[in-house]
Amino acid sequence: MSADKRNALGRGLGALLNDSVQVNSASKKNDDRTEQSDTDGLKSVNAVKIEEIEVNPFQPRTEFDEEALKELADSISVQGLIQPVTVRKTGKNSYQLISGERRLRASKLAGLTEIPAYVRTANDQQMLEMALIENIQRENLNAIEMALSFQRMIDECHLKQEELGDRVSKNRSTVTNYLRLLKLPPVVQSSIRDGEITMGHARALIAVEDAAKLLYIHHQIIEKGLSVRKVEDMVRELQKTPGKNSIAKKESSPSFQMQKIQTDLTSKFNSPVKLKVGQNGKGSIEIPFLSEDDLGRILEMLDW
Repeated sequence: MSADKRNALGRGLGALLNDSVQVNSASKKNDDRTEQSDTDGLKSVNAVKIEEIEVNPFQPRTEFDEEALKELADSISVQGLIQPVTVRKTGKNSYQLISGERRLRASKLAGLTEIPAYVRTANDQQMLEMALIENIQRENLNAIEMALSFQRMIDECHLKQEELGDRVSKNRSTVTNYLRLLKLPPVVQSSIRDGEITMGHARALIAVEDAAKLLYIHHQIIEKGLSVRKVEDMVRELQKTPGKNSIAKKESSPSFQMQKIQTDLTSKFNSPVKLKVGQNGKGSIEIPFLSEDDLGRILEMLDW
């Protein structure tokens, strides 16, 4: 990436758009769009056929609220699309969306055949950066989508966390907290994405290194609607372990198969089951309980 381009990116999405803009005159006929000047004013807007617009392949948002889309579509049906989308030209009468997928989807629902659009020039690198920054700054991404967007900017735009923080106007610790979410098990990430647990819950879970304990607490959050404070207390309690002894030192790390069994048992008993395996292959299964009632629940499951 050239120094000039990197400096432009550092000024944010507005700089990217202004540096790469090519807006066509709205007064020209549709068939003449490819012949127009690259120096038309920034305020010019084209009427582009929806069928000619391809969605942005770099779009970080993966889910759109259907009810919210329907409400926007109803508004567009009455008032039209007020804010134009932004596209880049990819060929004669073909465009690729840079930003505004929610507006594009709602316009389709409203039955529009063409919509107002700014037409700009951008390469794939700029497309990715513009899409990510536009979504991070303007859209209500869930925490996992935000984390994935940050990770993509680091991996594909070759940014350090401090540089990324500058681009999206967030401090480094905030960026780090989002990125750490990607280390959580997929089932926990799904719960964050679906709104079953909050960012606060997730940050407490990150401190739990034992996968079985983590999944147990995660299940308790959803099952009992635990507050973040309660989860933090539970994490501190479960993290308390007795000092290491000679027997513990001789225990070998469980194999992948044993880890899977431990995880499955944790899910089955809704308790952080611990599978201990010694070097000679012998071991034990521990099923902890939090109260007499919890013990009774486990005993019932064992048909005791």
